[in-house]
Amino acid sequence: MIQQPHPDRMLNRLNRTPVTALVYALLLGTLSAGIQAAPREPRPTCTRTFTLAYHDHGMLYSKASNQGIDKDVAHELMKRSGCRFEVSVMPRARIWKWIESGELDFSMSGITNESRDQFAGFGWYLYNKYYLMVRKDRQVGTLADFERDASLKLGAIRSFRYSPSANKMVDSITAQGRVVDVADHEQLLAMMKLDRIQAMIIEPFNYSQVDAKALREITRIVEVGDPPTLHGLIMSKASLPEAELSKWRGMIDEMRRDGTLLNILRKYFAPEEAKAMVTF
Repeated sequence: MIQQPHPDRMLNRLNRTPVTALVYALLLGTLSAGIQAAPREPRPTCTRTFTLAYHDHGMLYSKASNQGIDKDVAHELMKRSGCRFEVSVMPRARIWKWIESGELDFSMSGITNESRDQFAGFGWYLYNKYYLMVRKDRQVGTLADFERDASLKLGAIRSFRYSPSANKMVDSITAQGRVVDVADHEQLLAMMKLDRIQAMIIEPFNYSQVDAKALREITRIVEVGDPPTLHGLIMSKASLPEAELSKWRGMIDEMRRDGTLLNILRKYFAPEEAKAMVTF
């Protein structure tokens, strides 16, 4: 696709040429109209009040502050759709069950797998890596090191899945009884500090929680080795027809194209990090 010239560069060229003020204005108006003329995605049908649930997960959504990336994205969806929503906060395990049954219409920042694809649709708005955070007083430099040491336990959120290599390790040590499942990240971080677990899988959204719990001094980050994983709006196939799923997905795509998602991420991350998370 041919990239349109930026208005500022166009203005600089015009300032150096002997054009009249009228032609100058016409050219600027035509350029601006061409840049802004992006087609609007079809809007969903607001037939009822929809249900949406957040889960407490660091910078994605904090129950304590009632703020986060997921809330900002959801608020923009509500504004663009014009639909009414009933919003709640619940554990991730319950969210997946209610999405599958149709008791819940939407949730945020979910990742897919073969099982979830059967009952949920997705609208992607984030792209990030998973990491293993492990205590420094354990001799662990890779996922394989952690898997080999039968004395080490991993903490996890019930129903959470990760990237392929992380999932493979989690499944392996789960069979050995070495995974401690809890409801939220705050519990995991407290258990790490007390050495009740020796590692957990984290994302960039958890870094603020790690700092708040003063865990950086006693932990290290281990690369999982997988590419970034897509996260997105979760939509219940049991409660929403395919045509409506497509409209909600289209609005997410529209928000990525027009820079809204990038602007949201810039509130929480450095510009380069934010751009990487919405470039896929």
